[in-house]
Amino acid sequence: MKTLLIRPGAIGDCIVSLPALEHLRSEYTEVWVRFANQPLVRFADRVDSITATGLDLVGIQTPARTMDRLAQFDRIISWYGTRHEEFRAAVRHLPFTFYDPLPRDAARHAVDFYAAQVGAPDGLIPRLPVGEVARRESVVIHPFSGSARKNWPLARFRELAAALPGPVEWTAGPEEPLAEATRFDDLYELARWLAGARGYIGNDSGISHLAAAVGVPVVALFRHDNAAVWSPRPSHVRLVNDETEISALFPLFGPGWGAAGPRAKED
Repeated sequence: MKTLLIRPGAIGDCIVSLPALEHLRSEYTEVWVRFANQPLVRFADRVDSITATGLDLVGIQTPARTMDRLAQFDRIISWYGTRHEEFRAAVRHLPFTFYDPLPRDAARHAVDFYAAQVGAPDGLIPRLPVGEVARRESVVIHPFSGSARKNWPLARFRELAAALPGPVEWTAGPEEPLAEATRFDDLYELARWLAGARGYIGNDSGISHLAAAVGVPVVALFRHDNAAVWSPRPSHVRLVNDETEISALFPLFGPGWGAAGPRAKED
């Protein structure tokens, strides 16, 4: 069976969907995702970006090359186009199954939501294998996210970094303003670099999900009431909010990391 899986969305959306996507793997599996997320899909026989395939034009111009390619699959599972009538009409003769792209239950974790859609069990944990990596003693801080309202102020992250009892490295995306940041064009290379760190601290962001997926101890700051749905979920992850004493979680990073640090509360 030839299976096509289509999963739009940002970094975190892709990562929390990985267990569901892997559950759907068949003799031949192709996955179409956002361009930046391509390196995160390691199990498929082929991975393409939604834009490169021309899928985003279906229902508008409907490229023949895209329709010919879609016709090669025995089943197509899509979180793309679910609510777009023009798209669904253009592909109605093809073996599409559409799923809601966003969880509707505020009490159910996103991983379980997507798993249930495809018949996978609850309790799965997104994993991203990265092989052997060079180990470092540093804690990585990523002080940004996809929304400014989710971010702890950068000045507070700097205060926290100064209080940490060990070395700190910073990372940021291509357009995030941080002069001292280590940056990567490829998310898989970023994942391998994160996996070598002693720990990670960040906001409610896709990079926090990435750090959790490679197994590094994570402290993630959630400033809004969506942690039950969107938080990274492994046992090596600790969630904090504006009232949490972050320093109480430093021992997660190992011996010698119990020094005092600032409260997460913004002044």
